[in-house]
Amino acid sequence: MENNQEKQIVFLKAKAAKEASKQLATMSAKQKNNILSAMACAIEKNIKEILFHNEIDVQAAKEAGINNVLIDRLTLNEKRINEMAKSIKDIVLLQDPVGTIVEEMTASIDIDVKKIRVPLGVIAIIYEARPNVTIDASALCLKAGNSVILKGGSEAINSNRILINIVSEAAKKAGMPEGTVQFIDTTDRTAVQELIHLENLIDLLIPRGSNDLIQFIKTHSLIPILSHGKGLCHTYIDETADIGMAIKIALNAKCQRPSVCNATETILVHKNIAEKILPQLCKLYTESGVEIRGCSLTKKIVPSVKEAQEEDWQTEYLDLKISIKVVNSLDEAIEHINKYGSMHSEAIITDDKDAANKFISEVDAAAVFVNASTRLHDGGVLGLGCEIGISTQKLHARGSIGIKELTTTKYVVQGNGAIRN
Repeated sequence: MENNQEKQIVFLKAKAAKEASKQLATMSAKQKNNILSAMACAIEKNIKEILFHNEIDVQAAKEAGINNVLIDRLTLNEKRINEMAKSIKDIVLLQDPVGTIVEEMTASIDIDVKKIRVPLGVIAIIYEARPNVTIDASALCLKAGNSVILKGGSEAINSNRILINIVSEAAKKAGMPEGTVQFIDTTDRTAVQELIHLENLIDLLIPRGSNDLIQFIKTHSLIPILSHGKGLCHTYIDETADIGMAIKIALNAKCQRPSVCNATETILVHKNIAEKILPQLCKLYTESGVEIRGCSLTKKIVPSVKEAQEEDWQTEYLDLKISIKVVNSLDEAIEHINKYGSMHSEAIITDDKDAANKFISEVDAAAVFVNASTRLHDGGVLGLGCEIGISTQKLHARGSIGIKELTTTKYVVQGNGAIRN
């Protein structure tokens, strides 16, 4: 397809989404929930068809030599598909944010002032190799009263296409306005270049994927961006930590699903507990297939580990690899995290409340965890139904992006002939 034709298609889809957003902004919670329920039901009824098309993508990815991290993100199974449907059902149960009062104020003159939540309008999502994003983004945006434009990666084109066809057909029958969910059904990169310049039609752009993709969009987009940054996450084991708890959490944070952004990449261990915990922890990591890279003190305690280099402290492995560093104090751990971390998810394992509070107040991250795994930084786990991504920036939202983060606010001022003198 020629570039001009591609640009025209993207423009028309964005224009249709803009028109749909006007209708969505006035829809009741019941209307939106009926649409969402129909989408969830349609997914559950079409599991075999979804798996068939996903297998085409997975096989193509393997033949193209795509790495195992991306293949894991791309792959669907019955459990993951049912989780998609459950996420939509969870979103149905959430309070509709649109119209809720955020704040009421007492003015200096006789007026009533409220700040209420309203939809953003049109949200575009550009993402790679994650078919579940297609469903999560559609459901979250719709619940928050927004239309959505989806541009998935070429690796997942068949999976995304079938998912959109299934949920769109069911949603339209349930009353979804025409144009609400727009899918850019092409692998041509021209579509992305056109999309990021439609600032008059699109209100927010959310990129998800590789650092290269995110940096490209940050550099070239004319649309405000809510960025899903990389996850270089740490777990610090304090000198007062319960060893059994610390090992359990450290294993989960790395091994439960190493290819995702909230998996821990570096373990920091206080020197006073290092000799007690590191032999056990490293043994279990090795048995789980984890490649360990340690500082000189770690290597002295567990000689079999590889020696860590400076780049290891800067690396988001997204794989069964981990770096371990022994630190002299909580202050040193915090300093290391704030230097090398990506402000995503950081954890402390401790029995010292003062240490926990210091960690919470001084670590600069979207989420901090006390005696809990970094893997818990997920919209579904935190009660948001699901998430579009995890923002590591500070405006306008930070952390897991759920329905509230997909709204903005409006002042409503009511008077009785009020004027300004």
